[in-house]
Amino acid sequence: MNYDERPLRFQCQDASLFGILSTPKNSGKRGILFVVGGPQYRAGSHRQFTLLARQFASHGIPAMRFDYRGMGDSEGSPREFTAIDEDIRAAVDCFFREAPEINELVLWGLCDAASAALFYAHQDRRISGLVLLNPWVRTEQGVAKAYLKHYYLARLFDRQLWRKIISGQFALFTAVRSLMQQIAKLMFQKKKQSDDIEVGFSNQVTNDLPKKIENSLRLFKGRTLFILCGNDLTAQEFADLADASTGWKELMASPKISRLDLEEANHTFSQKRWRDQIGQWTIDWLKIQ
Repeated sequence: MNYDERPLRFQCQDASLFGILSTPKNSGKRGILFVVGGPQYRAGSHRQFTLLARQFASHGIPAMRFDYRGMGDSEGSPREFTAIDEDIRAAVDCFFREAPEINELVLWGLCDAASAALFYAHQDRRISGLVLLNPWVRTEQGVAKAYLKHYYLARLFDRQLWRKIISGQFALFTAVRSLMQQIAKLMFQKKKQSDDIEVGFSNQVTNDLPKKIENSLRLFKGRTLFILCGNDLTAQEFADLADASTGWKELMASPKISRLDLEEANHTFSQKRWRDQIGQWTIDWLKIQ
């Protein structure tokens, strides 16, 4: 190996947090901090964060992964991804203390951790970039729309499905009932938004998660790389959001924002070739920052 790994213990308010730092023999000036989403800890699904951190370190990029309060080995009560700003700041401070050769950091997050990283980044000038995989922008309307567009519509052209229907091996009634439920959710949320605006509660619409994501992205001055996995409704819900308005389209077209799609990959890019590809995309993107 051309890198070392060591455990870290650091404080966040009155709780001890634990992490692992992978340090290259010949380190660059930019590090990567993994923000881990729940419910999981610093190793990640399929040990993805461990393996990615080592891939980055082998290319001269210091990488740190940690457990925020209430997760993994760290102390404290469990908390939502919207309430971990202090944990991320404590980890950033620790990273700079333990790796004095770096002068800037990139936050790397998957799913709700991607959203948490985005909420935090614009508050800290030491953060120069974001790598966000399948960001969590979940709403009832958004997930219902994603199911209808990317699951049910695709199933209509699935030959294997029609063979099951013809042979009587498919629970058609159950599938139709599920479809109707998704349509009802979509219609209910649209009506609720319309009613809220009519009675003067428009802030209920504008203060939702997708709007907070958009506002945070606008406030962040560094560069952002979005990586979306094609076989994942969370990623598809974000993609639908990014295509939903002129404002989002202009934002995503900014020269400081890049997007790459890994069409076959699932939410946690569970195959080695998918993980290696995502790691290489991250390394290549860092080189042009």
